[in-house]
Amino acid sequence: MSQLMVPKEAFFTKGVGKHKERLQSFELALRAAGIEVCNLVRVSSIFPPRCKVISKNRGLAKLSPGEITYVVLAEASTNEPSRLIGAGIGLAVPKESNNYGYISEQHGFGMTERVLRDKVEDLAATMLATTLGIEFDPEVAYDERKESYYMSGKIVQTRACVQTAEGHRSGLWTTVIASAVLLP
Repeated sequence: MSQLMVPKEAFFTKGVGKHKERLQSFELALRAAGIEVCNLVRVSSIFPPRCKVISKNRGLAKLSPGEITYVVLAEASTNEPSRLIGAGIGLAVPKESNNYGYISEQHGFGMTERVLRDKVEDLAATMLATTLGIEFDPEVAYDERKESYYMSGKIVQTRACVQTAEGHRSGLWTTVIASAVLLP
């Protein structure tokens, strides 16, 4: 595979959109996230070796209208008043920058921002831990497991980008998105 296809930078973004039409609420969420001008291509969960996380503002400045842009995208929508929805992206990066990391995505209903943040970080760290041979017990509490990742010395960083919202009180479609945007 060509090295040109391996992203060198990534940034995280999120947004909420509300509209009477579901598709339009999704578009408004993309606008809130700043990525509506791109043709988004969803990719899976590998965070490339030596890829650098940059700020959202720096990342958005590198996008051009109509550009094909690779993203890991989580999204959720509802038209039920007061229903809690959430979308989140997690990242776990290994200590060795020559190794790849993992990006996780999660979406659903009834999760608070804190619960969703913990879940996506845990998912990404768990995927990375199994790749690195770190032993863990999925039945152990999240905090204990997270501490064991760090104590192993093999996982340097976890992070999350999450967006939650309650369904609009009069039944408009509400959409939340969270995304890791991968740049060449």
